[in-house]
Amino acid sequence: MAAFFKSRHRWKRTSCFTILTRNLTGKYDYDLVVIGGGSGGLACSKEAAQLGQKVAVLDYVEPSAKGTKWGLGGTCVNVGCIPKKLMHQAALLGTAVKDARKYGWKIKDPVSHDWETMAEAVQNHVRSLNWGHRIPGAMEHGITSDDIFWLKEAPGKTLCAGFLTGIGQDTKVMVRSIALRGFDQQMAGLVTDHMQAYGTRFAWGCVPQRVDKLPSGALQVTWADTRTGKEETDSFDSVLWAVGRAPEAKALGLDKVGVEVNRETGKIVVGADESTSVSNIYAFGDIGEGRPELTPTAVKAGRLLARRLAGQSTQLMDYDNVATTVFTPLEYSCVGLSEEEAVGRHGQDAIEVYHAFYKPLEFTVAERDASQCYIKVRSLTPFDRILGLHYTGPNAGEVMQGFSLALRCGATLSHLKETVGIHPTCAEELTKVSITKRSGLDATVTGC
Repeated sequence: MAAFFKSRHRWKRTSCFTILTRNLTGKYDYDLVVIGGGSGGLACSKEAAQLGQKVAVLDYVEPSAKGTKWGLGGTCVNVGCIPKKLMHQAALLGTAVKDARKYGWKIKDPVSHDWETMAEAVQNHVRSLNWGHRIPGAMEHGITSDDIFWLKEAPGKTLCAGFLTGIGQDTKVMVRSIALRGFDQQMAGLVTDHMQAYGTRFAWGCVPQRVDKLPSGALQVTWADTRTGKEETDSFDSVLWAVGRAPEAKALGLDKVGVEVNRETGKIVVGADESTSVSNIYAFGDIGEGRPELTPTAVKAGRLLARRLAGQSTQLMDYDNVATTVFTPLEYSCVGLSEEEAVGRHGQDAIEVYHAFYKPLEFTVAERDASQCYIKVRSLTPFDRILGLHYTGPNAGEVMQGFSLALRCGATLSHLKETVGIHPTCAEELTKVSITKRSGLDATVTGC
C-alpha cells in the first residue's frame, strides 16, 4: 500500500494531485490518496475518513495467467489468509473423521471429499468480504494461489502440498533449498517431517526446468536434482507455483517523483514512520522494504499512519515480537527470534533453549503420531526477557496469540514458569518447560 498525503508545504502551488492509471486520468483534491485496496490500505483509508479526512482508494487487480481476478480486499481476503484457513479447516475435518472412529463414531466407507461443495462455500464467503524467474511452460500451464482457491474442480495430482493432502489429493512439494525460509529451521523440519509422514512427498534440492502439456492433458514437469546432477520428470494434473509474491509498483512511476526503491526486491525504502524519500508519500504493508508480509501488521500500520497524518497521534508501529502462524497440516506458530537469529545476535553460548516434546490429549485415543509436537522457548537467563517462543501442534495460532501479548509485556522465563496452566491443554505445556537443550536430557513430557 502506498499513501499520498496532502502536505501544506509540499502542495503550496497546487491543491490537486494527478493520478494516472491504465484507464483513468483525472485531477482530484484529497487529503489522502491510498493506492492498494488490500487489508492495510482499507484500514488506513477507513481510519482517515473517520478522523475527518477526505480520502480516495485506488485498487486494481492484475488477472493471473489463468484469468483469475477478484474484488476489494487484497491478497489476504481473496487468495491468501481467509481461503487458505478455510481449506485448511477442510483438511483438519478430514483427519477428524478418521479420528472419530476411534472415539466410537460409526462412519461408513467410503468417506470422500467433494471439492466443488467446498470451493463454492469458500468462494461465497470470500465474495461476502469483498465489496521472477520464468521457466518454459510456467505461465501457460501452472497455477498460483491466485487460482487454487477459485478452481471449480479438484486439482488432482498436484506439484505442491499443504491442505491438498488432507483432502485426499496426491501431492508433491519441490523444494529448491530449504523449507519455510526465514523461520526457525528445526521447527520447519518438524513441519515437513509431519507432512511426509501423512502422505506428502518432497523433492529436495530440485529446480524445475520446464512444464510441457501432454496430449492427455497432463502436465509433464522436468526438473534438475542439484544433489545428483540428474534431470528427472514426472506428470501431474496441476502445478501450483508457491514461490512468493513480487511488488507490482513499476506502473506507478515512483522513480519520476523520486521515491527510493530497492532495485533488488522492488520494494519501497521506508523509515520508522512509513515515510519514503518523498515527504508526502508513505508506504506500508508488504510493499515496504524489510516489513513483515503479514495482514495484521499492515492493518495496524495503516491505522497508525492515518492517525499521525491527521495529527491525532505520534505513535509508531512496533514491528518487534509480532506473532505468526503457518497453517500446515501440523500447525506451527511463533513469536520472537528464531534459534538462528538468537544465536546470530547473542552467540551460541549465551542462549539457553528450553524445550519439550509433548502429546496432545486428543491424539491419544486416536493413536495419532505426536513425534513432531514440540515446544521451544529461548532466553539469555531465566530472569531476562524471552527471546523467542515456538510451537508446533493443534490450534497453534490460538495458542500463540496470548503468549505474544506476554512477550510484548516483557515476559521472562521465570514469569512463564510461575504461570498456572489450564489443564488439560496443549498450551499449558509452555508453562512447564524445564529441560534445556544444553543438558542433553530427554525432553519428552511424561505423566498427566
